[in-house]
Amino acid sequence: MMKKDARIPRRTFLRGLGAAVALPFLEAMTPRRAQALALAPEAIPNRLVFFYIPNGVHMSAWTPGKTGADFDLPSTLEPLGPLRDRLLVLTGLTQDKARPNGDGAGDHARSAASFLTGAQARKTDGADIRAGISADQIAAERVGRRTRLPSLELGCEPGLQSGNCDSGYSCAYSANISWKTASLPMAKETSPRALFERLFTGGPAGAAGAGLSERLRRRKSLLDFVQEDADRLRGRLGPTDRRKLGEYLDALREVEVRIGRAERDALVAAPPMAAPEPGVPKDYGEHIRLLCDLLALALRTDATRIATFMFANEGSNRSYRQIGVPEGHHDLSHHGGDKDKQEKIARINRFHLEEFARFLGSLRDAREGEGTVLDHAMVVLGSGLSDGNQHNHDNLPVILAGGGGGTLAGGRHIRYAQNTPLNNLYLSLLDRIDAAADTLGDSTGRLHGLFGPAHQPGRRQVRA
Repeated sequence: MMKKDARIPRRTFLRGLGAAVALPFLEAMTPRRAQALALAPEAIPNRLVFFYIPNGVHMSAWTPGKTGADFDLPSTLEPLGPLRDRLLVLTGLTQDKARPNGDGAGDHARSAASFLTGAQARKTDGADIRAGISADQIAAERVGRRTRLPSLELGCEPGLQSGNCDSGYSCAYSANISWKTASLPMAKETSPRALFERLFTGGPAGAAGAGLSERLRRRKSLLDFVQEDADRLRGRLGPTDRRKLGEYLDALREVEVRIGRAERDALVAAPPMAAPEPGVPKDYGEHIRLLCDLLALALRTDATRIATFMFANEGSNRSYRQIGVPEGHHDLSHHGGDKDKQEKIARINRFHLEEFARFLGSLRDAREGEGTVLDHAMVVLGSGLSDGNQHNHDNLPVILAGGGGGTLAGGRHIRYAQNTPLNNLYLSLLDRIDAAADTLGDSTGRLHGLFGPAHQPGRRQVRA
């Protein structure tokens, strides 16, 4: 029998029929226990995640009145209160290439297409789409080879690739923020079941083979098939790692149960002859939460370090009846100054922030080395529009959360000069994950003020 705390590889998997369950970071994955107890933050990988909100926000309920550490949390941002010290609220940033610049109407399509690319989308609804390489895919190209999945692209509405969705702009622009090349958007995964199978069996739900079929036939959990491997591993771990492994497997089983429940509910609710998308809950909030929980597991297990998440496609007219807003979101965004409509937009914005805060909380609660997964992450939430009624692309609503491997100095509201390029933020973040780029879109340099005195841009990250 091997002694406890014996070293195990970082890429250890629990294996069973059609299953390959990656593990979170454990102390036993470091060369020696003494090193684990004094693990330097830069020895753990940094992550970069982008969340996108469609249709802009109600800015007066979003923007703090004060700058610096003494900033207030307006009503929309209140759900982030428990994470205040991990936040940077950034105002004054602009995405110029979302503006018409001579191309006329189509602000919604340009908002999404330029959000991470900083590129002016070619106005076409044909096959000749063109935007630019997005910041997440620049990162995936540089660091993606260090993980099983170079990046994850997630969302709650399908990533359409053709058709006219906004004033002569292809639906590909409105439905995607991640672009591998200037003409190739990355298809989003919207099904929690398909994502679960991709993460833990190595394939989508429809191609998981005998493993998935056998689990469904016998009504077994994925973890039932790797239980023997898990028991063997526990015998090699110390008490701290055993507890962490148990918490992780419990979280994984809980997500799997919720996906199964969503599938059963969808079948019950589906009209005759309808074929519901596998694992997509009827409830929009649960859809978000399942995808976010799976994303958190993917980050914990180092399955990927780069991800994007669209709450909905740009221009989405989804209703939010679950929070008392039966009207379509896009329709409400053209509020014309109507106070009732603005209040409902603020309610939608707060709903998204509540789900965002829940995701951040799950990263904060996941221990990793001497810190947490959130300490080793940079999570951006924003929109390509500020006020959806005016179609503004300046003073965008942007939040940066996480510790950035001990480099980000949070707990502040920073107001930048009007029309400061949003792309400057992305250049600064790419530096922190060892994926530095010279330029992005209309960038003019790096953003100042994000990092603590000991962590200014230019400091190299240790590869993990």
